Amino acid sequence: MRYAAPPIGNLRWRAPQDPEPKEGTTDAIDFGPICLGTDVTYPTSGQDEDCLYANVWSPTNTTADAKLPVWLFIQGGGYTSNANPNWNGSQVVDVSGKNVVFVNFNYRVGLWGFLASDRVRKDGELNVGLLDQRLMMKWVQTHISKFGGDPNHVVIHGLSAGAGSVALHLAAYGGRDDKLFKGAMSESVFFPAQPRVPELEYQFNQTLAKVGCTDDKDQMGCLRGKDIKAIQDANIASPFPGRAANPHFYWTPCIDGDILQDYPYRLYDKGSFIKVPVLFGTGSNEGSVFAANVATQDQFVSFMTDNYPKLTKNETDPMLQKYPLLPPLPNHNVWFPSTSQAYGETTFICPANTIMNAYAAANRSGTSWSYRFNVQDNDNTASGLGVPHVFEAPAIFGIDACPTPDSFRTYNKPIVSLMMKYVISFVRDLNPNTYKLAGAPDWGDWGRNQSRFVFELNKNRMENVDDGQRDRCNFWKGIVEVMEQ
Repeated sequence: MRYAAPPIGNLRWRAPQDPEPKEGTTDAIDFGPICLGTDVTYPTSGQDEDCLYANVWSPTNTTADAKLPVWLFIQGGGYTSNANPNWNGSQVVDVSGKNVVFVNFNYRVGLWGFLASDRVRKDGELNVGLLDQRLMMKWVQTHISKFGGDPNHVVIHGLSAGAGSVALHLAAYGGRDDKLFKGAMSESVFFPAQPRVPELEYQFNQTLAKVGCTDDKDQMGCLRGKDIKAIQDANIASPFPGRAANPHFYWTPCIDGDILQDYPYRLYDKGSFIKVPVLFGTGSNEGSVFAANVATQDQFVSFMTDNYPKLTKNETDPMLQKYPLLPPLPNHNVWFPSTSQAYGETTFICPANTIMNAYAAANRSGTSWSYRFNVQDNDNTASGLGVPHVFEAPAIFGIDACPTPDSFRTYNKPIVSLMMKYVISFVRDLNPNTYKLAGAPDWGDWGRNQSRFVFELNKNRMENVDDGQRDRCNFWKGIVEVMEQ
């Protein structure tokens, strides 16, 4: 279903608009195209500029007055792709006992969603990918009751960049509560560099040059008049200024002074966020699928600086003290483990821990829960990846909902029912324990001890974040201006 008008032509780089009313019945059997990603040639089957579609799964024969809890999922993809499109919500609905309505959707990414310049601000909007998500939340408020959902009981949930988006919506507009959701779940919250607008003028200028709009008096009009292929050919990554290698994530949200009024860490430190029940979690080895397979300390520093380009020797020297040489891992060079740990902590784990601490400081400990997913997979172990980024997804959505490693169908299968029940319980009652699996341990809250639930086969338990990780996270938090987080 369309939740917004096609963001094409004059609606490029503008806030999404409501779709035109349409009489009669619309065929909603087939999924709509997803949004065009970075470094994708056009045309590509299943991707298009006209991409703002949503999907709803609700129990059969649900009536409009059912008022079921709503699970609104924001997919990931590093703000450069729609990486988890159209995941099947049927298993979530079934495991909930037909007590949940599940919603997912597409949003603009890459150049289409995060082109930034003061010239965009003057004739359009910044961070339109986030504004797409915001309009989807408003769509749910208006329409979800038609599917049996309760607009007054919506839980937003994001994975990776979707999890980063959840963190940004909690702090959006300085923490203004527009009553769009009652709770939030974040699976591997993603904080890349999120620069201020003046630092991104070079991206805009490069885009103008690539599409032939530099000398046009109406540069935005020129961009809006170009065909899709011309724009998509410019939707590619480049090294950050002064760097030689491409970052993993080139187009990202920016500090626009509106929806994102400051670096996220600062907003959370100031208490500028919505105080609702939250559940945040990460995997043990978040950086392993991203880290370069580096052999030397200098290569470690270069990789980190390619992704966080304001880093200087003032920060990388103490970083090397925090991340010394670690024991080797299969199929990788000697400095890979340290690089993986550093990137995983600064980009995913420490943002989650820091946000949880902000909720504890705001006296929200009793309604704040965290987890570390530590379920081993033989293939991951053999390849040296450990427990990688968002590996737990099939244990949240169900093994038939998304791409699923074989271990979740065999020796790791017990984790699936355990985790699904906790997560669905949070969606239903804003507490993971209310409808947990029979006999499952209590999931304690985060609290002042930084306590999180560890998912590990035959060893599920609570743990406190160790002193080493606390110290490393404090280091990253202390250089927020440099990291632009």
